[in-house]
This record gives sequence, C-alpha cells and structure tokens, in this order.
Amino acid sequence: MSKRLQVILDDSEMKEIRTIARRRRMTVAEWVGALVAQGEKLISDAEVLQEILHRYSAIERLDAVQPAFDALLGLVDEVFPIEPDNVQRAKTILLGKYRLSARDAIHVAVMEQRGIQRILSFDQRFDRYPNIRRITSG
Repeated sequence: MSKRLQVILDDSEMKEIRTIARRRRMTVAEWVGALVAQGEKLISDAEVLQEILHRYSAIERLDAVQPAFDALLGLVDEVFPIEPDNVQRAKTILLGKYRLSARDAIHVAVMEQRGIQRILSFDQRFDRYPNIRRITSG
C-alpha cells in the first residue's frame, strides 16, 4: 500500500517549487518524481481545479486554464470530489480556532475524510491544524 499525500498548489507555491527544484538542479517533474519514487501517491481535490478556474478568470488569463489543468492532472494520481459532508465539516473547521481560510478548510475536510495527514504546500496556515503535517520539500 502506498502512502498518500494531498497536493494543493497555488501560483506562488508553484513558483516556490520551481525555486526549490532549481536549487537542487532538478526540474519540477524530477523533484515531484523523487516524491513518487519514495512511494508517494499524489492526490488532490476538486477545489484545486476550482481555484485554477477562479484565479485565471480573475486575472483574465483564460488561455492559462487548460495548461494549468493539464499540469495538475498530469501530476496527481487521483482527484477527490468535494462532497456535502466535506462542506459541512469545512464549516466546522472554519468556525473553529485554527484561523484557516474557507478553501483551506475544504482541503482539510477532504483530507480528514480520506485519512490523509500530509500535504505538499507552502501555505503555513496548515501548520495551525492538528494532525496535518506540511511537506515543503522532497
């Protein structure tokens, strides 16, 4: 059985990954490949796809939507749906003491439902939440 790792990346995080990869004299694909070689199963959730739509629509870069979708879907092994129970749990998380954004609360709710405790993200807000371990490098 392989380990599972939630992958949630926004534009600034992709830039950070590129920087880390360059520092290691690797491409982003090689860096992510190193995670996969360690037995990581890379997954995401549908909210990340929605974030791509929202972000590129907001900056009027609709030409970037398909390449971003292709990059994410080419990177991950699976994309989990957002279910009504996830949204209910996200509401509880959002109203709690951890000061997560609504989108981060959705990601955490999906992770909890799926038994995932590690996330590839440079968003330090995830550090506030118990039982979530943020991974920033391979």
